[in-house]
Amino acid sequence: MKVLKFGGTSVGSANNINQVIAILENQSKTGKVICVVSAIGGITDKLLNAGRLAQAKNNEYKDAFNAIQRSHLKLIETLIPKKNKEVVKYVETKLQELKNLLDGLALINELSPKTSDKLVSFGELLSSFIIAETMKSRGMFAECKNSQELVVTNSNFTKADVLYNETNANIKTYFNSVNQDITIIPGFVSKSSLGEITTLGRGGSDFTAAIVAAALKVKQLDIWTDVSGMYTANPKLVKHAYPIKQLSYQEAMELSHFGAKVLYPPTVQPVLDLNIPIHIKNTLKPEENGTVISSDTEMPSISPVKGITNINDIALLTLQGSGMVGIPGFSKRLFETLAQEKINIIFITQASSEHSICFGIDVNDAETAKTAIDSAFENEISLHKIDPILVEDGLSIIALIGDNMKSFQGISGKMFSTLGKNNINIRAIAQGASERNISAVIDKNDVKKALNVLHERFFEVKTKQLNVFIIGIGNVGEKLIDQITQQYSFLKKKLKIDVRIIGMANSKKMIFNEDGINLNDWASQFHYADKSSLQGFFNKTVEMNLRNSIFVDITANESVSTWYDDYLKQSIAVVACNKIACSGTYENYKKLQELSLSYNTPFLYETNVGAGLPIINTLNNLIASGDKVTSIQAVLSGSLNFVFNNFSDRTNFHDTVKRAQFEGYTEPDPRIDLSGIDVARKVLILARENGGLMEIEDIDNQSFLTEANLASKSVDDFYKSLKTDEAHFQKLYASAKAKNCQLKYVAEYKNGKAKVGLREIPEGHPFYNLEGKDNIVMFYSERYPEQPLIVKGAGAGADVTASGLFADIIKIGNK
Repeated sequence: MKVLKFGGTSVGSANNINQVIAILENQSKTGKVICVVSAIGGITDKLLNAGRLAQAKNNEYKDAFNAIQRSHLKLIETLIPKKNKEVVKYVETKLQELKNLLDGLALINELSPKTSDKLVSFGELLSSFIIAETMKSRGMFAECKNSQELVVTNSNFTKADVLYNETNANIKTYFNSVNQDITIIPGFVSKSSLGEITTLGRGGSDFTAAIVAAALKVKQLDIWTDVSGMYTANPKLVKHAYPIKQLSYQEAMELSHFGAKVLYPPTVQPVLDLNIPIHIKNTLKPEENGTVISSDTEMPSISPVKGITNINDIALLTLQGSGMVGIPGFSKRLFETLAQEKINIIFITQASSEHSICFGIDVNDAETAKTAIDSAFENEISLHKIDPILVEDGLSIIALIGDNMKSFQGISGKMFSTLGKNNINIRAIAQGASERNISAVIDKNDVKKALNVLHERFFEVKTKQLNVFIIGIGNVGEKLIDQITQQYSFLKKKLKIDVRIIGMANSKKMIFNEDGINLNDWASQFHYADKSSLQGFFNKTVEMNLRNSIFVDITANESVSTWYDDYLKQSIAVVACNKIACSGTYENYKKLQELSLSYNTPFLYETNVGAGLPIINTLNNLIASGDKVTSIQAVLSGSLNFVFNNFSDRTNFHDTVKRAQFEGYTEPDPRIDLSGIDVARKVLILARENGGLMEIEDIDNQSFLTEANLASKSVDDFYKSLKTDEAHFQKLYASAKAKNCQLKYVAEYKNGKAKVGLREIPEGHPFYNLEGKDNIVMFYSERYPEQPLIVKGAGAGADVTASGLFADIIKIGNK
């Protein structure tokens, strides 16, 4: 004998029912089959809704009834298109009974638990009859047996307790004498010993199947649903969740209690006592393995965590006060008060100081609980021995489940550190001595992020997902997108990093896609984009609340840099080639460093100084290793180096600067580069990284430009002044040439002071042969006192700047 159970979604449509029938026909080839079915998907909720409307004397209950009637009659028409009059007649009779019941509710204005059980029982009774009659119409040897004639309970309506002696006897007597190959029975429904209609609680069709399986001592109970077993996490929230091959009964119970809706919690008990395995299968994908629940589970070799689950809509209540310390009986009184109100406690934790007791309940019970507890402890509250009960809502519980977690060190530490690194605040923690369940209360808005980061930590092949949000889609931005696209597979395979661009914005529009923007066609998506704003971009990034989020600033906009602290406070990493933040006030620079440390969130800006060159990283490594940098000499402007490497007595300065701008070596406003302010900002950043408490005004900027150049009010005026002052620039060139020197714009830092300016570099100096757009930095230190540590390479250009940003993103992924 085999026992199979099919849930509401499995019998939710004619197509699905046909799939169920195919499975049953196949199973019946090797033995007799008992099939327990739920109501048609959604019907139980519709029945309850119709009952509530009728009780409220709202005539819309008639529309609700008509919808229920149409669903069942249409199902018969599709499944049994011919010779269905008797079936239709029976179903219409049952539906008329339902209509009479609803009319009666509207008259008496009352929906008692007893009547509610009678109301919802129609769902399973109708679905089981229709499925059995469909099979008979196709020549299959099948019968429908009303489980109300088999399962006997007490009169605890809506969640009746089974009377096993009578129930087991009924089941054995009936099924020992059946001849049919397939018996269809309705789940969920039962009758009391007094003959009253009862139900086994929501989800009780699983329970019905387990009761039958246990009574007949079958080899296995098969539960068919719309997913391929019990998953490592909710697949609707965690895309990389996958079915668990094997679970113990206890693990299945924990997962079921904590929100895994595949299995109804009491189901496990009848078969647990007899060690009958439960096999969870997918009706629509019967070839998939599913999940086996049994006592035979293997000891995990890598991770003992079997699943991550959650319960939403939790209220956290705290009873606290100095009058509780050392006084016995407070817990007893508290829990008795809740029991009297029939309030189920989901979560409990208490500090060893005995100063407070914290517990979680369904948010719908919170107001009742508060009123009852404040009343029960009215005397202690009036004497200020304890405080009025504190209620917090908008919370959820997440839990790690696994039998053998106690045998592995550090599971709790990994769980809580992972949540903390992603800015997920933990409100309360509970863990039993068995360590089968580690639970934490968090904000309900963090549930999706929490499930994903924990799943990534415990179940995935150590692939870290990075979610990138970019502002500034110009030349550098486009190159960065190209590089991410090109290297995507390599990073995922070799470094186990999955880089996804979730948001992009330019000055006018912004686009977002929580699943990752299609980088092969990203530009066209801006045609349908929202209007861009810094506030809107920030709000959307925070609202998405994705793990390992990274904000990338590829602008030179001061307004954008003012948002860095907001992103860091949300534990969103910041990667910037915009140097305004780090070269602004020292107070702001220091604040950003401290926020990065406080929130354990990276703030990286390698490209601030040398595009893709590892200048800041090299300096930080020297300092971290205990070296002391005594001076820095550098050519830090690829733009100015390009200009002076291409300027001569055979060219004019105006045209050389124009060419540099055209080829992307200068800012859109070349005055930023040529005024020396850009180099001053870079050496200021290096000075600060080296511990210098400097402001931009402390940099001695020895400009080579004329007063007319510096006074220009626009880019056009600036270029005109370059033409006018050509003789000045030729004089600078001639002076250097006469001494066989090269003109280089040099930054220097020594003894706490810094200066920038045009220098005549003699032959033999490391700066002399610096070509094109290259940068060079020489670090003199206690370990490198005479021969400096030199970093040299391209210091400007969209490609290398993008690669510097990309390197910072990868660095975060490797952290």
